[in-house]
Amino acid sequence: MQLLAVGLNHTTAPVSLREQLAFAPDQLGQAVMAARSWFERIDHRGSDEAAILSTCNRTELYAASTVPDPLDAGAHFLADFHKLNYAELRPHLYMLPQHDAVRHTFRVASGLDSMVLGETQILGQIKDAIRTADEAGGLGTYLHQLFQRSFSVAKEVRSTTEIGAHSVSMAAAAVRLSQRIFDKISEQNVLFIGAGEMIELCATHFAAQNPKSITIANRTLERGEVLAHRFGGRAIRLADLQDKLHQYDIVISCTASSLPLIGLGMVERAIKARRHKPMFMVDLAVPRDIEPEVARLNDAFLYTVDDLGKVVQTGIENRQAAVAQAEAIIETRVQSFMHWIDDRAVVPVIQHLQENGEALRQMELERARKMLAKGEDVDAVLEALSKGLTAKFMHGPQQALHRAQGEERAQLAELLPQMFRGRR
Repeated sequence: MQLLAVGLNHTTAPVSLREQLAFAPDQLGQAVMAARSWFERIDHRGSDEAAILSTCNRTELYAASTVPDPLDAGAHFLADFHKLNYAELRPHLYMLPQHDAVRHTFRVASGLDSMVLGETQILGQIKDAIRTADEAGGLGTYLHQLFQRSFSVAKEVRSTTEIGAHSVSMAAAAVRLSQRIFDKISEQNVLFIGAGEMIELCATHFAAQNPKSITIANRTLERGEVLAHRFGGRAIRLADLQDKLHQYDIVISCTASSLPLIGLGMVERAIKARRHKPMFMVDLAVPRDIEPEVARLNDAFLYTVDDLGKVVQTGIENRQAAVAQAEAIIETRVQSFMHWIDDRAVVPVIQHLQENGEALRQMELERARKMLAKGEDVDAVLEALSKGLTAKFMHGPQQALHRAQGEERAQLAELLPQMFRGRR
């Protein structure tokens, strides 16, 4: 069984490709089952494991498989599931074999591979992905152990280093960018589209600037109202965007929609109604909520999640010492996990030895019972039982030693006495 990780992220692929490879939340369970079936069609053993992590910054397939070339199989699965051209997708994929896959998993969980170094949101996203994979039957011994250990590593990194100190969040970056367009956010009307964790975080940062008004647009009005109430705002339905978009100076969107919610025509009409007053827009969704063509408009300033990523890199030099410390922790934990994998490899051998030993024991025990039933002396029966067990257990090693030659015989001669040393 080999562990692997195949995927792409914000460093290997632009948002235009990431959105094509993204999995919708309601699609993940089906995708996990499809990944398992994909591997099982190749090796027919039905023991493969799979989990999928899909966020605005990454899409990754984690798997444990016995197929001959699991990395290639995983990469082709991602392309096939999304009906993408494999040759065009391949240059953007990282394909990590066992040792590298374990290190990558620990780094992702610890926030070292994030656009915002040390951010904590990714850990919750991983836990959600693993819960979904488990419910879909994708987790087995290997992936379960891998992710449980990744959670422990992440906790250790965050509690013993300052990896998250001085970091600039995506939400804070959105505020910074908006201040390039509007001197005073306190004079602007802000619209948030969606009601998830990222929108809640952004709303918190913008609310601290005391904007003129805050509005939450959400597919479910009730959920939008709950979030709006926290910030003294109001809620509207997504269906109302068409008629009300022009009322807002700042628009932040992050939903799980598979199609854009705001098109070029809608923004053009809004800009016209605003008499060309600038509109600042941030699209944090992958796939995108706002059509990229909107960026061409003179009075619309559209930023994507990748644009904000460039802002959050500021101050990274101050965290290099924490990064080095975190990497050292991760490397130690990777080695520990690899020892666990090595131990797993000998489990079948141990089970086989135990089964053979039990079979030999039962054979000699039955022989002894028959001797006792015939009325033979108990001491003689015990003597025969002990000699019979000893002869049977020694037969295999003695035969192996006789058949071996050269270096193999020397190794056996050194190992066998240790095997039969026993306790006294």
